[in-house]
Amino acid sequence: MTGIADTGFIVAFLNRRDAHHAWAVELARQVDEPLVTCESVLAEAVFQTGSAERVLALVNTGLLRVDFQAAAHQTRLESLAKRYADRSPDLADLCLICLSERFPSLSVLTVDRDFHGYRRLQRGVIPVIMPSK
Repeated sequence: MTGIADTGFIVAFLNRRDAHHAWAVELARQVDEPLVTCESVLAEAVFQTGSAERVLALVNTGLLRVDFQAAAHQTRLESLAKRYADRSPDLADLCLICLSERFPSLSVLTVDRDFHGYRRLQRGVIPVIMPSK
């Protein structure tokens, strides 16, 4: 299995006290190709976990792969920011929408229910894998 990793997945995986830790660990066991993510997600995960070392280790060990250059997708990011201005999306969410457009067969691994309201390529539902309530 592979997918697109959001901040919540990474934080849950690294934090044993997180309510979704068991969910994230179980998903990580199923990963056979690195999860795609972006630098914005890594920055959020470092902030939330307080450990750049632990987050970067996930890239080093191959659980995560950074595959997004914001500068190369500036126009699309601006378009998405304008479209979802009423939701005040953060940069990481906008980048993940773009990644979902680039990798349409991959689901976003997230704890963020906002992804139910985001669309890729204007109308396409973004497939998500998230913990059950």
